[in-house]
Amino acid sequence: MPNRIEALIRSTVSRGIETVADINRHFMKDDAPNPFLERVHAPLTEERTCTELSVTGEIPSELDGRYLRNGPNPITPPKAAAHHWFFGDAMLHGVRLRAGRAEWYRNRWIRGLAVSRALGERAAPGKRRRSDVVNTNIVPHAGRAWALVEAGAQPVRIGQQLETIAHDGFGGTLSRGFSAHPHTDPDTGEMHAICYDALSPEIIHHVVVDKHGDVRREERIHVEHGPMIHDCMITQHYVLILDLPVTFSMKRLLAGYVFPFAWNDKHRARVGLLPREGTERDIVWCDVDPCFVFHPCNGFETPDGKVILDVCVHNKMFERSKQGPDSQRVPFERWTIDPATKRVTRAVIDETAQEFPRPNETRLGKPYRYAYCMGLSPRDAFVESATCLYKHDLEAHTRQVHDFGPDSVPGEFVFVPRASASAEDDGWLMGYVLDASKQTTDLVILDAARFEAMPQARITIPYRIPPGFHGNWFPES
Repeated sequence: MPNRIEALIRSTVSRGIETVADINRHFMKDDAPNPFLERVHAPLTEERTCTELSVTGEIPSELDGRYLRNGPNPITPPKAAAHHWFFGDAMLHGVRLRAGRAEWYRNRWIRGLAVSRALGERAAPGKRRRSDVVNTNIVPHAGRAWALVEAGAQPVRIGQQLETIAHDGFGGTLSRGFSAHPHTDPDTGEMHAICYDALSPEIIHHVVVDKHGDVRREERIHVEHGPMIHDCMITQHYVLILDLPVTFSMKRLLAGYVFPFAWNDKHRARVGLLPREGTERDIVWCDVDPCFVFHPCNGFETPDGKVILDVCVHNKMFERSKQGPDSQRVPFERWTIDPATKRVTRAVIDETAQEFPRPNETRLGKPYRYAYCMGLSPRDAFVESATCLYKHDLEAHTRQVHDFGPDSVPGEFVFVPRASASAEDDGWLMGYVLDASKQTTDLVILDAARFEAMPQARITIPYRIPPGFHGNWFPES
């Protein structure tokens, strides 16, 4: 009974807060532009299917599957002053590859209630937990495609043609919201995530989804201030919790801003080493200098008991901007976490601004050699783009650069290993690259071992795909 009463009180208070926020949002002055609603970020207004795709180069015949990427795309023009890049309705963009051919490109809104109403459709089936905008990631697990977001919403199951099948908490086995960034153990097939809920700021959970797609663990962990924990990482024995100084802001929420998180100087910056089957009593909390991390690349343990974590690090985040990321300095760093001293030592791998780091994920949680990162503009990260992708050799301490050319806006690239791979970089990198001058987009495939060479293939989509968030390769098998 106490849990039911607590839920009722929380629901009533939440509705009251949302009413105040809606009133204040209505009275906001809307006389300033929002960079995440214009130029390359301008939302698309329709769904398209294109089966006539031109190809430059040669698509590897081994690639049989779909490249899918998720991201925000408001279906109804939002109020510019209140809009935040992270809050647009979800839109998927996908390309189907088979037998050396590009069979189709599709873009489809994920059917949240607002999208279904705007399109005059019946609501997609499944239970909702407040927000049902699932716009951040799309991952393969247990033979299905799952669209994901953080902060309280449940996953959405996506079909072969990018259709919304259902809002689905892993067949009803998930009792709460999920994360935008789970990580799958390449040895066990289990998916680990650190999940938070914006309206339950004192609690986070370690959630494990087994290889069959059922939740087998939801371990409760107490925190302070409601930290935004966008991502995590796994190693052989630990799940790494990034509890950093971006926290829930009631002030911003009541003022009418849809994204209620801000930089918090009073919040202790720390990394938690949670044993995979441990409880919160077992966590070793290690202090780190104040900063913020959206995305780690990989982590692993050393023979002397330390933990290595490679991350793109923002000096601060959401300190001033209420519309999107606002950091200026984003180096790629290696953190050495020492559970004996409970401290984190930071060392810069590359000072150049970069984000969306990805490894060969068959090496996830293990020692690895190569990291791939998207370049950021030093002037206005995420609003503008550097035109390049970086390959870091973490053993040789070198960096290669693949520059896509003027007016190019690359996104995150994912590594796809060759079936008969003989080396860690034996495979392909793929991702979308927007041509801002032509208003077209290429799905670019690079040979990862020949990183600076001409692309293996460029599949031209005759439309602009706005910058988005995360994508993955979904092999047909």
